[in-house]
Amino acid sequence: MVKLKLAYKTMLVICTIVAAIPASGQDLAKKANIFLSTLSTELRTQAQFNFGDAERFNWNFVPIARKGPSFRDFDVKQKNAAISLLRASLSDQGYQKASGIIELETILKALEKRAPEDNYRDPLNYHISIFGEPSSSKEWGWRFEGHHLSLNFSSLRGVLVSSTPSFFGSNPGIVTSGDKKGTQVLKKETELGFLLLNSLDEIQLKKTRFAEKAPSDIITGNSRKASLLSPSGIEFRELNAVQKKIFMQLLDVYIRNYASEFSEKFLSKIKKSGIDDLHFAWAGSLKPGSGHYYRIQGKALLIEYDNTQNNSNHVHTVVRDLTNDFGDDVLKGHYQNQDHHH
Repeated sequence: MVKLKLAYKTMLVICTIVAAIPASGQDLAKKANIFLSTLSTELRTQAQFNFGDAERFNWNFVPIARKGPSFRDFDVKQKNAAISLLRASLSDQGYQKASGIIELETILKALEKRAPEDNYRDPLNYHISIFGEPSSSKEWGWRFEGHHLSLNFSSLRGVLVSSTPSFFGSNPGIVTSGDKKGTQVLKKETELGFLLLNSLDEIQLKKTRFAEKAPSDIITGNSRKASLLSPSGIEFRELNAVQKKIFMQLLDVYIRNYASEFSEKFLSKIKKSGIDDLHFAWAGSLKPGSGHYYRIQGKALLIEYDNTQNNSNHVHTVVRDLTNDFGDDVLKGHYQNQDHHH
């Protein structure tokens, strides 16, 4: 446990240093290449895959064996470069959530009374994979992944074209004891969900709540492709002005996790596909403390939130771009428009 705490403190210091670096989605290739340049030949071989490798789609959010080197393999310089890349790929809000989720691994290890040598819960057990050659002129991507975090980024011609699927989870949802008691990494996701739910009148609630019992996890899991779920719930157009405002605040909590250039484009795309056609659906308890689930979905978007495990103190959230996860749509257009003559 002492070693784990020291390891986490080392990483925390690095996170603090890097937090001062301005985030920009446009310099990701540069930061990715700086990271790769710090690696030994062996680590670089582990970290880098062809852009077309099936591993790019092999995403998950549970504690499993993963490809790509982890922070356990990195020295301080390598950790610094890795976190700099992560920091540039997210907004301040998203980066703080990711850091908070990593920190929960230390808390979880203590709660589960795991032995010091047991690395099942470990703030250093987060992996980095680079797909293709980071470039401002070609396609490439990268992934940051470990327990309760799976962040997938795709870039084309120096522009971040996809930041989904993205998964943020929190166990415990609220820390109930110790120095970090009261910490709630995904607090707004929970509070705004209940605020919107409890603003509904009886008729609206009947349309929104599709089951008295919440599903045991996000329904789409770690599927390669996600699609609209049924029943869809209440439409945005059926909400009053106050409810619409809460809805948009809740939507922002998810979309604003990304680097600003990308989040603005993603939000614009969601609105263009029809803001009135967005739906909000709920299952489970109407109050915190018992299992509950909600989703927001529309033509281009699916957001799922689930809090049922560990006595309903274990949150899973995911955002899927139904047309462009892993950059599918943009990259398809890119390949179709390329000159194939040699």
